[in-house]
Amino acid sequence: MQLVEMTWPAVAALSKDTPVAIPIAALEQHGHHLPVFTDSMLVGEITRRAERQLHDRVLFAPVMWLGNSEHHLDFPGTISASPRGYLDLLVDMIENFITHGFKRIVLVNGHGGNNVPGQQAVFEVRQRHRQREDLLLLFACYWALGSQPHESDPSLVQHAMGHACEWETSMILSLAPHLVGDYQNATTVDPSGTFDPVYRGWTTKDRSAIGHIGKPSAASAAKGEALLKIFTADVVTLLERMLDWNGRTW
Repeated sequence: MQLVEMTWPAVAALSKDTPVAIPIAALEQHGHHLPVFTDSMLVGEITRRAERQLHDRVLFAPVMWLGNSEHHLDFPGTISASPRGYLDLLVDMIENFITHGFKRIVLVNGHGGNNVPGQQAVFEVRQRHRQREDLLLLFACYWALGSQPHESDPSLVQHAMGHACEWETSMILSLAPHLVGDYQNATTVDPSGTFDPVYRGWTTKDRSAIGHIGKPSAASAAKGEALLKIFTADVVTLLERMLDWNGRTW
C-alpha cells in the first residue's frame, strides 16, 4: 500500500500491526556519470518492487529525498539537511506514525550518510517510549541486509557498496540508462583508507576529487538488474519478519 494514494479514513482502518516502511535517501552528487537523484531513485525502485510482492500487507511512505549529505557539499547539485536537523526530521516522522497508532516502523535507507542519524533517531524514539513493549523500531540499509551479491554473481568486482560505483552505476544502467554518462572511462577510486578500521571524519573530496568511490567502469545493466532483485528480496524478507513478529520478543 502506498500512503500517498490513500485517504485518511483508509489509513485509520488499517491494523496497527501493519508494518510501516519509510524509504529515506538523498539528493547529492554522484560523480561525473550519475544523476544527483541516484540514491532516491534506487531505494524508490527497491521499495516499489517490494510493495508489489507484499501487496496490501505493508504501508509504504513516499521516499524522503532530503538526506544528510554534508560530506558532498563541495559538489554543486548536492542538497543536504544539517545532521541534527535531519535527525529531528526522522524522529518526527517516526513519532507521527506512532501518534496514528502504528507500532512496527522501519526506516529503509538508501544513502550511507543517513546511517548515523537514522540509527540515532530510532534509538531516541525508543527511549521516549521505553515503557512500551509493543514497539518495533528498525533502521536498515537495503544493501546491508545479509546478501553477498558477489557470491551469486562472480562477475561483480566490488564486494561492498561504494559511491557512484560498480553497484550503483549498474543499477541506474538497468533503470535509466539515458541518465548515465561516461562510466567506462571512469577511474577506479580505492575505498580503503590509511586508518581502517578506525572511523575517520571525512569529506568526499578527502577521498575522491571526482566524486565517485569504487569501480564504475565494471558496471553493466545486467549486473544492475541482478542487484535490484537481490536487494528487493532482502527488503521483502525483512518486512515479512516484521509481519511475523509476535509483538513482544527481542
